[in-house]
Amino acid sequence: MGYGVVSAISLMSLGLSPVSVSASIHTAEVFASGASGYNHYRFGNVNKRLFRVLLLPGIAGSVSGALLLAHFGETYAGYVKALLAVYLLILGLRIITKAFQKVARKRKKVKNAGWLAGAGGFLDSFGGGGWGPLVTSTLITNGRTPRYVIGTVSLVEFFVTFASAFTFFTILGISHWQIVLGLIVGGVAAAPIAAKLAGRLPTRWMFVGVGLMVIVWSLWALRKLL
Repeated sequence: MGYGVVSAISLMSLGLSPVSVSASIHTAEVFASGASGYNHYRFGNVNKRLFRVLLLPGIAGSVSGALLLAHFGETYAGYVKALLAVYLLILGLRIITKAFQKVARKRKKVKNAGWLAGAGGFLDSFGGGGWGPLVTSTLITNGRTPRYVIGTVSLVEFFVTFASAFTFFTILGISHWQIVLGLIVGGVAAAPIAAKLAGRLPTRWMFVGVGLMVIVWSLWALRKLL
């Protein structure tokens, strides 16, 4: 959780346009999320029923977010950058809040998991990240086992990311190869380590670590924009 969000706010702080940021991240994330999803599946961290519920809505949301950003991201780059920085700041605060919320003792049925996946896919494509923090944190606070939530959401993320990357590629082509390559190498190298640690580290402190990182980078990006 946090690959896209942390990468997005980091690249935005370097001055890249929102479209270039999201397109680069999702191109690289096809490989990183593929490695992550495979390792989670290998370690038995995937709930097949939850996978089926999240898959198609996540893909639909991802494609619609990519289309919207591709058509309006360059024209309104200044506004979109500010909007995304605020969005990521709110997302970081939400992750911190989720870290200190009590997890339901009894597992609640997530009635709107499809809508959750659709919103997560849309915001992930449009904002460069958000799939993991939004979907993962919501499912965990509803009482689902962190190990299976993280594993299942990571596997679905491969398909969501592939749909987004394919949409960007069809419309814009591929640019910023150096950034894409760096993101691929780092993501693939970290994937098996993260999959093995999932469920072994305290969930609260995993959330706090990701949330603080996102908040700091968001404030840094806003400072540069203002």
